[in-house]
Amino acid sequence: MIIIRFAENDTEIKRCFPVMLELRPNLKDEEEFLLKVKNQNEIAGYLLAYLEEDRMIKSVAGIRISECLAWGKFLYVDDLVTLSSERNKGYADKLFDWLIIYAKQNSCDQFHLDSGVQRFPAHRFYLKKKMDITSHHFAIKFKELQ
Repeated sequence: MIIIRFAENDTEIKRCFPVMLELRPNLKDEEEFLLKVKNQNEIAGYLLAYLEEDRMIKSVAGIRISECLAWGKFLYVDDLVTLSSERNKGYADKLFDWLIIYAKQNSCDQFHLDSGVQRFPAHRFYLKKKMDITSHHFAIKFKELQ
């Protein structure tokens, strides 16, 4: 049976670490991950959603709801990843659809995410989910991540 929910305590957050590490290899360990998730939650309302089947977390999404002049109220997906060994089994599809429902339930006007230009399989997935490419994202890194 598939269960999707938000990580609500330290244990649940730490259980998401092995999945998130595949997308964010700069993370050092579970403790650092836990502190970053809690800090982002406090600052920006970041929530960690996960999809679990047979007591194994298969897919994880980090999200936040915010508001700006350009988009109105929106749900932003900071992170979306499925274990590499579990890809192409529909887990990301189910988690994505759950996030869309969550955004609508929270009166969001839009749903947004950025994806690295090199992540071609992810782009195919987002286009299949009827997302549009609406902008180019530009950045300056003041300090390289270690």
